[in-house]
Amino acid sequence: MSGQSSRNSHPNNAPGVPMIFPPWFERLQIKYINPLIRPFSKRVPGLGVIRHRGRTSGREYETIVTPYRKGSVLAIGLAHGKTNWVKNVLAAGEAEIQIGRNTLHLVRPRVLPAGTTDESLPRTARMLAKRSGVFVAEIA
Repeated sequence: MSGQSSRNSHPNNAPGVPMIFPPWFERLQIKYINPLIRPFSKRVPGLGVIRHRGRTSGREYETIVTPYRKGSVLAIGLAHGKTNWVKNVLAAGEAEIQIGRNTLHLVRPRVLPAGTTDESLPRTARMLAKRSGVFVAEIA
């Protein structure tokens, strides 16, 4: 199976939110990279940890993300597609994210499809939106 066809059939590959990274890289990141950086991810500049609750399990999760902020808007590129953390936050309608020592409450989450042009987004998120979907929420 080619990388493109397995990416197209992957559950994270949603309309308007394509997977930029291949599935093998996602597995590598989940199994090896995230456990290595998790202990210090809350202190590394440029990283954030989003806390969310499973839609069916009710279990609490923490996921390492790369957030971009502009005023009261927080954006996260979705190069892995519409992953479970995104689905969980959309279902809950809110989440907490820790960036450094600050914990922010996120409300009104939504996903902007690839190709979106929105000047309210942080600059890096606008660049990411050309190719991938972007998670956007307001900071309460």
